[in-house]
Amino acid sequence: MPVTNGQNGTRGRGRRALMDVIRRRGPLPRIELAELTSLSRATVTTITAELIEAGLIEEIAQAEPGNGARRGRPRVDLRIRGAAHLVAGVKIAHRTLSLVLMDFNFSRLAELEVPLPAPCLSADAMTDAIVGAVDTLMEKADHCRSELSGIGLGIAGVVKAARGLVLWSPSLDARNVALGDQVSAALDLPVFVDNDANLVTMAELGFGLGRAHSDFIVVTVESGVGMGLVIDGQLYRGAGGCGAEFGHVKMHPDGPPCRCGQHGCLEAYVADFALLREATNLPDFDTSLPEDVQLSRLLARAGAGGAARAILDQARDIFALGLANLVNIFDPRLIILAGGQVKSNPLLSAQVVEKMKEAIVQVDRPTPEVAVHQWGDRMWALGGAAYALDGVLDLALSEMRDD
Repeated sequence: MPVTNGQNGTRGRGRRALMDVIRRRGPLPRIELAELTSLSRATVTTITAELIEAGLIEEIAQAEPGNGARRGRPRVDLRIRGAAHLVAGVKIAHRTLSLVLMDFNFSRLAELEVPLPAPCLSADAMTDAIVGAVDTLMEKADHCRSELSGIGLGIAGVVKAARGLVLWSPSLDARNVALGDQVSAALDLPVFVDNDANLVTMAELGFGLGRAHSDFIVVTVESGVGMGLVIDGQLYRGAGGCGAEFGHVKMHPDGPPCRCGQHGCLEAYVADFALLREATNLPDFDTSLPEDVQLSRLLARAGAGGAARAILDQARDIFALGLANLVNIFDPRLIILAGGQVKSNPLLSAQVVEKMKEAIVQVDRPTPEVAVHQWGDRMWALGGAAYALDGVLDLALSEMRDD
């Protein structure tokens, strides 16, 4: 009888299907698992026994409703075994690293935020910063690094997730950096790297506003602009793993320079660095101050009108056009505007939504819902942890044999 990898074949697909349902909807009894996965009851019984033996799930007895007079065996549900694995999520932000430690059942055990020495680092310096932060996180949680099963790492830029390869990022001083391999070697752990907007999208799908939707778009607005796209309940990455780069769609062929090296990108009009570049033309604007102080002063001056207001008005108009293009292409039911400061971001006013609606092709269809969801950097790290949990599950299932 042939022996196959635990991810291949009917048995492997059944294991993955059951784990996915238990993770999203558990705890559940075996009879409901059979109904939700369309697997036979016998198959569910066999596979769940294997998953229990592997330590990935566990049984819990549920009290029967009523007055307690019912006799017989109590209902037994299956749930993810939290102690099976620990994972960490890491978000590389503009000036900080944000981390979260989670168990296999999505319970948060510890959180941490540490400063980066500079917004843009070499691969070696970034790796050192991540390793130090992970060790501090584990110490804070009274665990050691050897107890970790994997790391999920989110970084802005263009990322080939399947290879952990960062083709370009404003956080790194070089292109084509095998950051996943480098951090993995330093930590002696599996490391799963993806674009940070994709990880926020995974968090929205698993825990946030997208949980009840199978198709939606997440647009992240921080120091840059990112996008995640969910189609039929799955994150879309494109043929090469680098899809949905909304921040780098071209708004004008001869537009201003972007951090990516090209011109006319959406980010080059609406991101923080773009607003501050335009602000250098304002009279008496102090560019020697920290960037966050400069941005606050620009917003304050914009409130009084004049040239500062014009800078923000242009950014709003272009951002609204970009959102309208997404609607015209994908026809989503829901667009989530996510980020750490979205509620105070001038780009995300009601004016932007109205201008977006004006630029949508006018046909007899409902306008998509636009929801604002403020995520702190630690919540971005939560998406990284969810990504790591998915990767660790794949590794665990691949070690199970169909013999």
